[in-house]
Amino acid sequence: MDNTNSKSHVHGLFETIAPKYDLMNDVISFRRHKAWRKYTMNRMDVQPGQSALDICCGTCDWTIDLAKASGTGRIVGLDFSQNMLDIGEKKLKKLGLDDHIELVQGNAMSLPFEDNSFDYVTVGFGLRNVPDYLQVLKEMRRVVKPGGQVVCLELSKPTWQPFKSIYYLYFERMMPWFGKLIAGRFKEYQWLPDSLKLFPDSKGLTELYRQADMKEVDVRLFFGGIAALHIGTKGRDVQQ
Repeated sequence: MDNTNSKSHVHGLFETIAPKYDLMNDVISFRRHKAWRKYTMNRMDVQPGQSALDICCGTCDWTIDLAKASGTGRIVGLDFSQNMLDIGEKKLKKLGLDDHIELVQGNAMSLPFEDNSFDYVTVGFGLRNVPDYLQVLKEMRRVVKPGGQVVCLELSKPTWQPFKSIYYLYFERMMPWFGKLIAGRFKEYQWLPDSLKLFPDSKGLTELYRQADMKEVDVRLFFGGIAALHIGTKGRDVQQ
């Protein structure tokens, strides 16, 4: 599948699964994704007034966490699926955050923001769905301020047995059937294990961070390696 067809396929997939997206995140992660995000926010230590861009923001759960931490800081959520953003917008209105958070339908491969715009740029469980991982990391680095952080929380690949075999059995064989049972979609949730097969493991993603010229790449694995946190820092003396 070429990049054009792949982008169209993934866009259509997320437009379709948007109504059940939050529920299926619980299923996919064994309900651990919220704890992983809480740990990540503690590591980031966002201060009042700081700015953040959350790309591939989906239904805005992480965007909301960033807004609560930053207070008056500029917070932007970007996603290419308008259906996802529409669900996220309902959450923002319910929480009274719709005037604080800006939602943008856009392409993570070409972010519509100036260089050095944000203190943090985050991506949660979305990097594996883009056509070019390195290009997105370069764009994230471009728009983060010198000294700012590029943060990725993403599914990864467990390395130790027998958990590795059990996990892949669940993820590749059982999880698409959960998608059919819960969301009424099988083919759409088959894409998720397929996307993970193509995605690098934590060491491979660390190398992509370094290729994107980020410094001090910190890595933390969760739950036997099924998810990984990568935090890279943009050099303060960087020349764009």
